Amino acid sequence: MATRLLAGLVFALIVLSAVPALAQSGCSALPDQATLRTALINAVAVESSGLNNQMWATIVDRDGVVCAVAFSGSDRGAQWPGSRVIAAQKANTANAFSLDGLALSTANLYSAVQPFGGSLYGLQHSNPVNAEAAYGTAADTANYGQANDVMVGKRIGGVNVFGGGLGLYVKLGGADKVVGGLGVSGDTSCADHMIAWRVRNNLGLDHLKGVNGVSGDADRPDNIIDDISGASTAGGIGISPSGFGHPTCLNTANPATLPKVAP
Repeated sequence: MATRLLAGLVFALIVLSAVPALAQSGCSALPDQATLRTALINAVAVESSGLNNQMWATIVDRDGVVCAVAFSGSDRGAQWPGSRVIAAQKANTANAFSLDGLALSTANLYSAVQPFGGSLYGLQHSNPVNAEAAYGTAADTANYGQANDVMVGKRIGGVNVFGGGLGLYVKLGGADKVVGGLGVSGDTSCADHMIAWRVRNNLGLDHLKGVNGVSGDADRPDNIIDDISGASTAGGIGISPSGFGHPTCLNTANPATLPKVAP
């Protein structure tokens, strides 16, 4: 608790001294790579659901520019290499489809993008990844997950529609404002969501108490919704009564046990 309060205080001071940067949606008002890595390592240590893998995390600003990329393991090969860009996609997606008044996690999009009735079907094919910006050249691989990751300062794009992406919110002028997105990848999609939630909480960027969501839980408005049940539809999944449900995964944890969002 003390660590979270301190992180929140430090970030508040940054926000107060960088209101113009926030207005321009720049990275200067968001956590740097070292801060993100620490928050990710601590979140991975606490969360025991899924496969207990090491993870990747990415932060983007409000314009979708990558601000920081980090991994939790000892080196870049300690977590799934493919999850590096997936984390960036998730950060981009959560930022791209969250507003000051409505937060949508990537987990909330799963059912809505399914064929045969999904209200947002086709969304997953929009905003393709900029592969050149995401991967760079062979010489850039040594810096993956470092402060000078080739993605930093670039707009990666991409839309990802399973758990692990969350909007980042601060309290500014008495209101909750979205300032970017966080993406986490490297485990089951359910564990990705749980860890991303804890990373956001560790960073003190979860001021969503006044923000609407689809989860039905005012204390966790953009939480994952485990409500898919019943016989499979023609699209191969069950029915989500909310329309924003997500499948359960191996060793799925109870999302209601996640920390409440900040006021």
